[in-house]
Amino acid sequence: MSVNELYSKYTRVWIPDPEDVWRAAEIIKDYKEGEPILHLKLEDESPLEYRIGPKDNPLPFLRNPDILVGENDLTALSYLHEPAVLHNLKVRFLEPNHIYTYCGIVLVAINPYDQLQIYGEEVINAYSGQNMGDMDPHIFAVAEEAYKQMARDERNQSIIVSGESGAGKTVSAKYAMRFFATVGGSANDTNVEEKVLASSPIMEAIGNAKTTRNDNSSRFGKYIQIGFDRRYHIIGANMRTYLLEKSRVVFQAEDERNYHIFYQLCASASFPEFKDLALTSAEDFIFTSQGENIFIEGVNDAEDFKKTKEAFTLLGVKESNQNSIFRIIASILHLGNVEICSERDGDSCHISRNDPHLAHFCRLLGVELEQMEHWLCHRKLVTTSETYVKNMSRKQAANARDALAKHIYAHMFDWIVEHVNKSLHTSSKQHSFIGVLDIYGFETFEINSFEQFCINYANEKLQQQFNQHVFKLEQEEYMKEQIPWTLIDFYDNQPCIDLIEAKLGILDLLDEECKVPKGTDQNWCQKLYDRLSSSVHFQKPRMSNISFIIIHFADKVEYQCDGFLEKNRDTVYEEHINILKASKFQLVADLFQDTNKDGSSSTSSSSKSSRINVRSAKPTPKVPNKEHRKTVGHQFRSSLQLLMETLNATTPHYVRCIKPNDEKEAFSFDSRRAVQQLRACGVLETIRISAAGYPSRWTYPDFFNRYRVLMKKSDMTVGDKKLVCRNLLETLVKDPDKFQFGKTKIFFRAGQVAYLEKLRADKFRSACIKIQKTVRRWLQMVRYKKICKSAITLQRFGRGYMARRYAEQLRLIRAAVICQKQYRMVRERRGYLRVRQAVVTIQAFTRGMFTRRIFQEFLLHHKAMIIQKHVRGWLTRRKFKVARNAAITIQCAYRRMRAKRELKQLKIEARSAQHLKKLNTGMENKIVQLQRKMDDQTKDLKTQNEQLVVAKASLGSEVNKLQKELETMRSRQGDGGQLTSLKDELEKLRAELQEAHAHRKKLEEEHSNEKMRFEQRVEELERENSLLKSEKEKMNQRILHHSKSTEDQESSASQSVGRVQAELDEERQRYQNLLREFSRLEQRYDNLQEAKFQPGHRRNNSNQSSLESDSNYPSISTSEVGDTDDAIQLVEEMGVEKAAMDIGVFMKLQKRVRELEQERKRLQVNLEKMEDQSKRKGIEPKTTSEQENADLAYNSLKRQELESENKKLKNDLNELRKAIADRASKNSSSNELQDGYNLLLGQLKAAIEELDVRKEEVLILRSQIVTTAQQKEKETTNHIETNNLPEWTNSKKPIDKEEALRSYHGLCESKKLLEAQLQSQARKHNDELEAFHTQIELLKDDIEKKQEMLNHTMSLSPEAQVEYSVQQEITRLTNDNLDLKELVEKLEKNERKLKKQLRIYMKKVQELEVSVTAAASQSTTAKPEMTRQVTVQRREKDFEGMLEYYKEDEALLVKTLITDMKPHAVSATVPCLPAYILFMCIRHADYINDDQKVHSLLTSTINAIKKVLKKNNDDFEMTSFWLANTSRLLHCLKQYSGDEAFMTQNTAKQNEHCLKNFDLAEYRQVLSDLSIQIYQQLVKVAEHVMQPMIVSAMLESESIPSLAGVKPMGYRNRSSSMDKDEEGPGSYTLEALIRQLGQFHGVMGEHGLDPEIAGQVVRQLFYSINAVTLNNLLLRKDVCSWSTGMQLRYNISQMEEWLRGKNLHQSGAVVNMEPVIQAAQLLQVKKKTSQDAEAICSLCTALTMQQIVKILNLYTPLNEFEERVTVSFIRNIQNRLQERNDVPMLLMDTKHTFPVLFPYTPSALSLETLHIPANLSLHFLTRV
Repeated sequence: MSVNELYSKYTRVWIPDPEDVWRAAEIIKDYKEGEPILHLKLEDESPLEYRIGPKDNPLPFLRNPDILVGENDLTALSYLHEPAVLHNLKVRFLEPNHIYTYCGIVLVAINPYDQLQIYGEEVINAYSGQNMGDMDPHIFAVAEEAYKQMARDERNQSIIVSGESGAGKTVSAKYAMRFFATVGGSANDTNVEEKVLASSPIMEAIGNAKTTRNDNSSRFGKYIQIGFDRRYHIIGANMRTYLLEKSRVVFQAEDERNYHIFYQLCASASFPEFKDLALTSAEDFIFTSQGENIFIEGVNDAEDFKKTKEAFTLLGVKESNQNSIFRIIASILHLGNVEICSERDGDSCHISRNDPHLAHFCRLLGVELEQMEHWLCHRKLVTTSETYVKNMSRKQAANARDALAKHIYAHMFDWIVEHVNKSLHTSSKQHSFIGVLDIYGFETFEINSFEQFCINYANEKLQQQFNQHVFKLEQEEYMKEQIPWTLIDFYDNQPCIDLIEAKLGILDLLDEECKVPKGTDQNWCQKLYDRLSSSVHFQKPRMSNISFIIIHFADKVEYQCDGFLEKNRDTVYEEHINILKASKFQLVADLFQDTNKDGSSSTSSSSKSSRINVRSAKPTPKVPNKEHRKTVGHQFRSSLQLLMETLNATTPHYVRCIKPNDEKEAFSFDSRRAVQQLRACGVLETIRISAAGYPSRWTYPDFFNRYRVLMKKSDMTVGDKKLVCRNLLETLVKDPDKFQFGKTKIFFRAGQVAYLEKLRADKFRSACIKIQKTVRRWLQMVRYKKICKSAITLQRFGRGYMARRYAEQLRLIRAAVICQKQYRMVRERRGYLRVRQAVVTIQAFTRGMFTRRIFQEFLLHHKAMIIQKHVRGWLTRRKFKVARNAAITIQCAYRRMRAKRELKQLKIEARSAQHLKKLNTGMENKIVQLQRKMDDQTKDLKTQNEQLVVAKASLGSEVNKLQKELETMRSRQGDGGQLTSLKDELEKLRAELQEAHAHRKKLEEEHSNEKMRFEQRVEELERENSLLKSEKEKMNQRILHHSKSTEDQESSASQSVGRVQAELDEERQRYQNLLREFSRLEQRYDNLQEAKFQPGHRRNNSNQSSLESDSNYPSISTSEVGDTDDAIQLVEEMGVEKAAMDIGVFMKLQKRVRELEQERKRLQVNLEKMEDQSKRKGIEPKTTSEQENADLAYNSLKRQELESENKKLKNDLNELRKAIADRASKNSSSNELQDGYNLLLGQLKAAIEELDVRKEEVLILRSQIVTTAQQKEKETTNHIETNNLPEWTNSKKPIDKEEALRSYHGLCESKKLLEAQLQSQARKHNDELEAFHTQIELLKDDIEKKQEMLNHTMSLSPEAQVEYSVQQEITRLTNDNLDLKELVEKLEKNERKLKKQLRIYMKKVQELEVSVTAAASQSTTAKPEMTRQVTVQRREKDFEGMLEYYKEDEALLVKTLITDMKPHAVSATVPCLPAYILFMCIRHADYINDDQKVHSLLTSTINAIKKVLKKNNDDFEMTSFWLANTSRLLHCLKQYSGDEAFMTQNTAKQNEHCLKNFDLAEYRQVLSDLSIQIYQQLVKVAEHVMQPMIVSAMLESESIPSLAGVKPMGYRNRSSSMDKDEEGPGSYTLEALIRQLGQFHGVMGEHGLDPEIAGQVVRQLFYSINAVTLNNLLLRKDVCSWSTGMQLRYNISQMEEWLRGKNLHQSGAVVNMEPVIQAAQLLQVKKKTSQDAEAICSLCTALTMQQIVKILNLYTPLNEFEERVTVSFIRNIQNRLQERNDVPMLLMDTKHTFPVLFPYTPSALSLETLHIPANLSLHFLTRV
């Protein structure tokens, strides 16, 4: 493009600024080429005229678009120049606090002077395995790139860390080594990586010091080689050091310190082990107090010294050697305090003999005090012929002392480095290494000396190597993309290097001058002027003759020549060295031995064992007086040459550290200092090289996606994107040199991307303008339509108003006419009416006069008539009274005569007998009925007596037989003790019988009395019943009267009364139905009473009737079933509506009746059995006396029973009668209460009669039992008294004593049983009374409610009454429905009880069968060969779910089921089949009680599973298969353990299969632990499979096509930086990830894994997805955009949909995705106002403050229409989130695992139904 196009209006530029280096401005007027002034506007809106000159002031640099500001790769900038680089670094450093930025292959690291949470282990894990361009810039990314290229290319790597002091070189190198130690940890337990990291504290202590620029400045250079084996695990390391700053030992500038080790040792001087060092505070020593500040803020020297000692120990330095090192360091401090006194002549000096520091120095080093004192002040001169001892001046002696101190420290430093290398050395063969070079950067101070010269010389060499490497990479990139290679002109600093190291260069001249005996710095400087003045890079200062200037690649540096020769010579007198060699301490003597031999031996030995050659960077100087001794410059040049050879043999990676300010302030950026360092470290040179070629590179798809808006519609139809991009560029960019088409990328010259961005922005701007135009047109059209509509509306309203006014006028005119017409009419009518009224008045008065005259005449005639009428009436009345009195007198006389005649006739009839007969006719009928009833009862009594006689005879014969058997038994045994015991028992029985007779008499008396009372009570109840009936009639009459009184009301009231009358009729009908039921119950009672005395009524012994209660099995009461059946029948007969109220009462009565019927039937059956037995034995009839005894027994028992029963009934009936009477009196107005009372009274009466009948039957039976027992006792007694022992022997059947005792105990038990039955009947009666009370309360409430309903209904309107009645009917039906449901539930409950009882019986039977089988098996245990035959002969239906195997087949079983098992082999069978088979084998071993077999099988199973999993540790299918089987085996052991907690869900058959003999709780715990281990392995395998898919699927794949924008790529996205052996990230999509999850879930489901465990696996996998996604989002700026947030939310929604489809949404997986969900929402929400900040704080609750701020800092707009997040907004967020107590965590822990829970899930599978497929080859198993 032309200048006119580039420098147009609104273009932004950079102009120079003295303070900020560069300043932003904007062109406010188009510039035309050739104009001298460029019109600008600064950021503060102030105008500026910028002068343009062809030489002095060229056109200013152009600014990059805002979309490119803050890029993480400087080469991605469209305009590559110094201001763009500086601004990009400043923005990244200050706003989002990003300290790392790529610049091509260089990582620029800015020291933040603050602790950042970006170096944790989770960050290392996040960067491990990632491509360099995929993640945000980081030192770990460079380390990962080096590690990956080492493994991929089989080539050694180097990381070159450079920068000036305080820029952070040492920390960066330390973090790089930490990354290698974490990622490439040692394969064994040697902890090499820990030793590598432990070397850092040691080297910092002895090689770092505080300077004015850095509190922890490295004063030496080091190159650490970390060795790796073929598996790329660390096996060792080696360290080389360069140019230790020895002068710092004896001198420090103001506010600086010596090396840290001196201060650490002084801070620890109080320790007991350091007492002999004689150290005090560092302020007391000259070598540590020259800087006047011995402390560093925030540093504890004593704590650091402990870390140093720990590092020495970890590296294997012995305690004695450590003490020796500390002695040497202390001796150097004492040496510095040795006071040298000058003599008077000034040419000599001496040291005081009492100098304590010299004594301490000699003592600590083990040397002679006198010799050291002498040679510190003298020196030896050796010539060819003689040796002289010369005195030294005080200054010379001080210099010699300082030189000795530096020499001692340097040798100690080299010794420590050598021993560190030995501890890091390994005997294993090294395959490759990665070197980390931590070397000082380019330095320039106000006074630059020999040290700065060497440092800048080394940086010149490194810069040359850097330039060559960059040039080589550019060439490789162009050749790989098949772009024509054009030579790029870049700065070559070889002339500057030749100036320093070439023949007769600066170093050669310096060495030459050092060899001259009287050489001086001035002479050497003059030689430089003479020899090197012709060089372009050498200059002589104008104002100085003792300095020179070298033009380095970074800047001009002026060096002062003073001290060059001395520092280069590094002179140490031989006498001092010889004294130290003679030290009594071995370590001190070894330090100063001749190092040539040692160095050669060490080198040769190391070369044999490892590829790492341990070379000393600065060999120990030889004897100083030898001419061939190497100078410091020569040594440094040699070591630097060796370093360059090493670097050239490796692939270098560059880290340039920048110091942002000199005040060490956190996140403060000084532009001038930063530019100086950028120029010095070669970053700008890299930019210049990139800008000279094609710095901007785009892949074809990315270019197509970004700039397709510039294409035509026809171009979009072409399928080849390369062709489309080519056509577009050829159309847009006319100059073909501005771009090149590569194989996979398009290369652009500098500025072309900005031009394309401008075209794209213009296109969008034009599109926006078009959209705005259309929208504005639409808005105007809408506005115009609204105006038109408003105008029409106004017109319509105006015209309407005018029309209404006109109509109003017409109405007024018409009204006026009407008013006139009416007025005229009224006026005329009034005149007419006046005339008419006058005429009528005259006529009226005239007619009145004539009428009054006629009336006067009529009045006179009328008065005469009245007088006549009254006179005639008086005459007639007087005549009538006379006639009436005469008639009355005649009638009275006649009636008196008739009455006298009738009286005489009645007196005659009363004296006759016929009248008496009529009166006594009813009484005779009653007497006859009573006589018949007495005859019937007499017959029944005779029948019962006969039955008792027969029963007594049978019992007597039985007693005789028992006596005979007893005599026979006695004769056999010959023992008289038994006879005595029987006699005693008989005596007791007689006594009990007598007591029973006496008690019976009492009961008879009480019974007669109670009977009389009860009859009186019944009469009272009948009277009360009659009273209640009369009250009922009164109530009915009142209701009828009320209904008649309301007939005269309105029709609505009559309808309501009709409905009420209908309801009353229904209530009457219900009452009649209840009466009918009562009569039915009475008839039933009569039938039962008649059936009581049938001739077939017999019973058996009472002990047989108690079998049911004595049984061990729980009984099933059929009364409940019968009660519910009768209740349902009653509901069907009466209807739901009528039975709803009284169903509870009837159910209780029916239940009681049914119980009594069952008792009667049971007793009758027993009696019949007993009768049959007596017939078979031939019992004779009983006598009359026995019948009388039976009657007495019956009467006594009956009286006793009724006495106790009636006492209870008496109180209950009185209370019930009283309560009912009270309530009836209170509610006498209610007819329903009367009905309810009568109903309850009838039911109570029927129940009492029924109870009397049943009790009478029970007493009859009991009396029969008692009489039978008495007869047996008498017969037994008679036999005992009359018969002798010989007669007993003649009996055919001997009597057994035990049998007699059993019969006696049976009688006692029957007695107890009857008592218990009576008590239970009493309790039931009490329950019935309570039920009656409850029913009365319910009836009362019901009546009150109905009365309220009646009153409410009467007060309603007819329509409301209809509606209300419908609602009431619905409510009633609903209640009836609920009652029926309760009945159904009761029936179902009874059914369940019966089924449960049936299962219990079945279980008992099966247990008996199993016990029998077990007994049979135990009897055959002596014959093991028969056991197998027995199990084989079992039928299939008897299979008990066990598998038998021989002990020798156990290995084959384990091998078949576990070792050789493949999941697909059992895929078509029952899931977890191996687990079931193993458990069935365990069951059989438990069944036969073989503990060794159980132990062996379980142990072998567990060990085999562990071996299989170890062999297939990366196979998800196998791991899932054995997790399912292990957990199923664990569940089986729990389910069949016999523990009730695990048997709640078992079937009866499964409970039978429980283990019988062994408790396997310990094995359950082992299996539980094994399941947890398998689960963890399963999760690990799944995470390993999903790890490479997560980032690509969640963040990079376009699930929503064309949504994600594309930004210009930097150098890091070049193909050479990618992993060639791996597929690109685009190969994994969200569908692939979901498909993989579905595959995992399908495999787990196919193997029968519990859904709960599968849900936990999915939950863990979703956490891993969340952690990896969020960590990458926090470390990648390119994905922190609105479009990525949209894609991410869509992807998460798809995963949530997958969870819902798999029914896993309740597993907690979605909760684990909450952080990444909130991160996606954070990318999409507005980020401008304070309301937005508040919304973000309330939204992002799952994210920490660091994560939120990091995402906001990383947020990048993908086009110019989006805006960055302002710094003020981020500060606002931080202030709002300060209240949170978040853990200071940036990245999530990807290794976190949730605790797994294995819920107990029993199996519904029955073991006996399990089928074993034939393909498993388990023929040696036998089904049992």
